[in-house]
Amino acid sequence: MAGIVAVAVSVPRYRLPREVIAREWGATAAGGEKAVANHDEDSLTLAVNAALGLGVDGPPADAVYFATTTSPWAEKQAAATIAAVLDLPPAARTLDFTGTLRAGTSAMLAGLDAIAGGSASRVLVAAGDCRIAEPDSPAEQSFGDAGAALLLGCEAGLAEVVATHSVADEFVGTWRTQGQEFPRAFPGAFETKFGYGRVIAEAVKGVLAKVRIEPRELATVVLPAPTPRAPQAVAKAAGLDPKRQLQESFWTTLGDTGAVQPLLMLAAALERAKAGDLILVVGYGDGADAVVLRATGAAIPAGHGVARQIEVKRTLPSYGRYARFRKLVRKETVATESSSPVILWRDRKQLLPLYGGRCARCGTVQFPKHRICVECADANGLEEVRLARRGRLFTFTNDYLTESPDPPVTHAVVELDGGGRLYVQLTDCEPERVAIDMPLELTFRKIHEHGGFNNYFWKARPQ
Repeated sequence: MAGIVAVAVSVPRYRLPREVIAREWGATAAGGEKAVANHDEDSLTLAVNAALGLGVDGPPADAVYFATTTSPWAEKQAAATIAAVLDLPPAARTLDFTGTLRAGTSAMLAGLDAIAGGSASRVLVAAGDCRIAEPDSPAEQSFGDAGAALLLGCEAGLAEVVATHSVADEFVGTWRTQGQEFPRAFPGAFETKFGYGRVIAEAVKGVLAKVRIEPRELATVVLPAPTPRAPQAVAKAAGLDPKRQLQESFWTTLGDTGAVQPLLMLAAALERAKAGDLILVVGYGDGADAVVLRATGAAIPAGHGVARQIEVKRTLPSYGRYARFRKLVRKETVATESSSPVILWRDRKQLLPLYGGRCARCGTVQFPKHRICVECADANGLEEVRLARRGRLFTFTNDYLTESPDPPVTHAVVELDGGGRLYVQLTDCEPERVAIDMPLELTFRKIHEHGGFNNYFWKARPQ
């Protein structure tokens, strides 16, 4: 039976207390805080960094599915970028799932279908969402940012799939048309009562009927949570015990993370699941997807778990900083960057999967890959080598002149594990914390927008 081989999440370091938002507009705070993507993060980078956190040995994925409601591209496939960063073979099938909040669970079901049909043996589902809410709206306090990734395979490393069920439903609940920047919803409890509760109940009833189990037999239930209270009534109506069976939604600490939310909550459920536990996962949006899983009890590496990533954070001190990150306020800037699709294509192996060169004569690893070794001047060319993702700070400078939504810009040289030095920017780090020899990890980020398209590369942040 097909199942989940590995899971990982990517939670932005920044948090914005809801009290800060409420104070800006003279409103009432909903309590807690929400996760906010840094100015150099978007749905694609969050999905990439979640996928990089899987750390699975064995054959690479045959297919990559990207799930989001906020793709950085209107016409370009983001899944192809994820495959390139992961250095997957060109034969890997890539596909984007978007346009609905249940894109994450729908991508998961499509991956399971591909495995069952024999077109793939391993499918990577990478989800990321950075929904922009209208200022001075309830959604502004609710929406949070995150990424999550699942590796699906013929083997059930963490959980096997017991049954699936989907419901399609034409219901105008939350929507965003072409040209609209912010999602909209009918005011009041209209969607919660006539859409959310009705459709999820139908999906849960359908999948439980297929496996012939009673609601009380489920160890954990993952229900999407647009608000903290929304799943409670649905759970009670379905015969579930909200206190015992409902998985924490992280709404208070991260917010409503959109298409990512069911996968992020599933990752948390699997971290504490025991062998034989039945887990129900539901995704909602224009219908609902329901999946029943049986956990194997296999351990998940705790270093990058959900709880750990929630704990490691930086608090945004002001609404103004958040508004700059979200580009809710704009000012004219002098363009200093340059971009070219030709250069991006020519150097794609160095820029995305991060390949450098190793001298066959002296063994020096260097980036970028030169024709002549920078150490011994050997002119016989360099061997391609994939650079490490961790290292230590060799030197740095804080640049207060370069315009940035989060000044200063810290330029750094990183001494990578296994050899090689990489010139990058630091991110997710206060300038006063930067110190020579501090341990760093590379993270995939958006460098700038120029030439009418997004430019991605790597930055470094404290481990």
